[in-house]
Amino acid sequence: MKLAFSTDKGTRRADNQDYVDVFVNKNGLQLAIVADGVGGQNAGDVAATMAVSHIGNDWETSTLQGVAEVKEWIYAHTQRENELILTAAKRYKTLQGMATTLVIAVVLPNQVVVANLGDSRAYMLRNAQIVQLTQDHNLASELLRRGAITPTEAAEHPGRNLVTRQLGVNEEADPEIHDFKVETGDLLMLTTDGLGKVLSDAEIINTIHEADSISDAVAGLISKANAKGSPDNITVLLGYQDGKEL
Repeated sequence: MKLAFSTDKGTRRADNQDYVDVFVNKNGLQLAIVADGVGGQNAGDVAATMAVSHIGNDWETSTLQGVAEVKEWIYAHTQRENELILTAAKRYKTLQGMATTLVIAVVLPNQVVVANLGDSRAYMLRNAQIVQLTQDHNLASELLRRGAITPTEAAEHPGRNLVTRQLGVNEEADPEIHDFKVETGDLLMLTTDGLGKVLSDAEIINTIHEADSISDAVAGLISKANAKGSPDNITVLLGYQDGKEL
């Protein structure tokens, strides 16, 4: 899968607490990972950087190649990273309260394993249609899944900004992990909430289809999100199946 990514602090934030990178294991499998840190001072940036670098570096030494073992690996390593972030936050006063969302995609032949904690998202674009692969872990989404509010109410509910699952908050991490079939021509997208807060699905699709390459599409999405006044940092990663141009 051909991958391109970028991150931007946006127009309203003084710093960027998002972190993104791609890693390849010893069997040639790609792991793409995006984190959105939270916390005082630079603590959110530290939590996001820890999660991406630790998980990514461990991935590079792995020899995994099957869906089941990849899922087990992701679960174990999110638990381990959760413990590391909690330990660092307890040890250093400046890091107290730090945490991070996380969305991971591992690309296998004809399949992708996706895991997330928080409201950073994974999408699949296929035949001019976009589908969100992850569920947001925030209060509004939890209420929606329970049937307590409607989709319209969820879109405006103040609880949409209250993240219910992150690394570095509870003693145990609780990632959702699923696998999906990938076809030639599919486009995978990982993003932090700075994009989805201001761009509709239609705007995302149009921006990607108007681009000459996935690198241009990444830049175009970030530019449009900034133009619409995104209130947060913006990170976008795109992966095109079979490494072909758009």
